[in-house]
Amino acid sequence: MSSQRDDRPNIIFIFADDWGWGDLGCYGHPTIRSPHLDRLAGEGTLFTQFYVCSGVCSPSRAAVMTGQFPARLGIHGHFAAQAHNAERGMPDWLDPMAPTYCRLLQQAGYATGHFGKWHLGNGPGAPEPTAYGIDACRVNSGNGPQLEFSRQTWQPGLRCRSSEFIVNHTMHFLEQNKDRPFLVNVWLNDTHAILDPSEEQMQPYRDLRPQFVGDTHWGAPAIYYAVVTEADRQIGRLMAKLDDLGLRENTIVIFSADNGPEDICIRNASHSGVGSSGPFRGRKRSLYEGGIRTPFILRWPAGGVRPETVDDRTPLCGVDLLPTFCALAGAGLPDNVHLDGEDMSDVFHGRQRDRATPLMWEWRFQIQGHCLHKSPMLAARKGDWKLLMNPSRDRAELYDIPADPMELNNLAAQHPKTVTEMECDLLAWQATLPEGPVSPAAGSNAYPWPKSRQVVERPA
Repeated sequence: MSSQRDDRPNIIFIFADDWGWGDLGCYGHPTIRSPHLDRLAGEGTLFTQFYVCSGVCSPSRAAVMTGQFPARLGIHGHFAAQAHNAERGMPDWLDPMAPTYCRLLQQAGYATGHFGKWHLGNGPGAPEPTAYGIDACRVNSGNGPQLEFSRQTWQPGLRCRSSEFIVNHTMHFLEQNKDRPFLVNVWLNDTHAILDPSEEQMQPYRDLRPQFVGDTHWGAPAIYYAVVTEADRQIGRLMAKLDDLGLRENTIVIFSADNGPEDICIRNASHSGVGSSGPFRGRKRSLYEGGIRTPFILRWPAGGVRPETVDDRTPLCGVDLLPTFCALAGAGLPDNVHLDGEDMSDVFHGRQRDRATPLMWEWRFQIQGHCLHKSPMLAARKGDWKLLMNPSRDRAELYDIPADPMELNNLAAQHPKTVTEMECDLLAWQATLPEGPVSPAAGSNAYPWPKSRQVVERPA
């Protein structure tokens, strides 16, 4: 147990699933009702340049927990059945010996909890969350104590209450640990498909029903928006409990999401895949901004976080959470472990600045959806520049992200020196990664353009 006074901040990290950058009113959505998260943003700082370290869930989650780029750990896609993991050259779970902010804060005297989706390893032999420094948990997509809906997700009336169940367990954890510093992960399943909102939850969006088909059809927008609004309502319940317990002032509350929104072309999202990546190109799986840039809201009154503030300057990343949480909690960093993130505790106290460390991504598999979203395999962000490329050096795309967040104006030809420098760094980083299979379609944005079968003679 730490000998420090227990005036260190509590931390609540709400991590939503497949929730796009543009899926909140405070991020510009014209229709979705998200009053509680909009209020949270108004009481703190809304960051516009927060990045996760993968366009899918398991590697993104591994990165926030460990402070390391997930490709270093061989985690390139979502954890699945062991045979599928082997096909992709992946382990079956996050190594329990890897550093985690949960274990480091636990060792510093924090009570630690995890309620919600796990997806860092499941099935025979997979460690439970307690192996990673977590005192109390209720999970789905993982081993250990289960949430009410996890084994019978599609039983009527259960999936639509997933956020409610997660918040209920979180509130119980707060009550039990209100007199000591705590860290709790609140990892929502919403808005990951398949979505199944109740009729009551969809009522605020009844005007979006297709016309002329009676009351039996709900369109994809109503289904998706209803799930966002219900999750927002449950987050409102959690914030009210924090107020009731007198913990508001010195509790860091973070809301973010693990990757960009799912595409409607994916089967399990075919009735609901209309999440918004805001103005950005790219969706889930893509290394364009819409796949890896997600919302990030921070409230911490006692820490000096200024209300009604938008930070357009600071590029935050999921790998920054471990060193930042440790700095704020007075917890030591692990020895002999390379961390890819940096301590952003000054930013959590209200400062805006550039980052000192570059960000790197690798995606080895096909990207579904429109060809405009199909990024190259590799990406790096350094300063204002973002480079995307394939390992063969084709498809080199260079963007000035603050000036061109939509990634429409490729400046590679105008800045060859910058491209060469970033290419060398990116390829050198990739060379350090564990080897593994690469999909034949990885890095391709080819479209099946119609071709004539006849030979057309050109005029002389």
